[in-house]
Amino acid sequence: MQETNVENLQSKLNSRNSVEFLYVYTPLCGTCKLAKKMVEVIEATDESLIIHQLNINHAPDFAKKWKIESVPALFVFQNGLGVERIYAFQSVPFLFETLQPYLVKNRLNQNKDKGDN
Repeated sequence: MQETNVENLQSKLNSRNSVEFLYVYTPLCGTCKLAKKMVEVIEATDESLIIHQLNINHAPDFAKKWKIESVPALFVFQNGLGVERIYAFQSVPFLFETLQPYLVKNRLNQNKDKGDN
């Protein structure tokens, strides 16, 4: 996962890239550490998949804007809009199944971008 900050994240969302994934955490949260490992498994299934991570302690305005209720949280942004948020990291298969439509769309867009070059 790639650590990001609010400025970089906002820039990505403003560019309206097809799909962006964001894992939100705090460093002292034990559940966040477990959830991070689960998200890393998902990320490892596709070498082109990038999941950004944001320490919410450094982004209080972002937390307020997106009404983040608790951590850990996983957000999916599509064309700059928040389309999915997950607070209950039940299992890796659950996450994979929930994210699958976005993972496929992400892969298709990356292949299209490679074809345009």
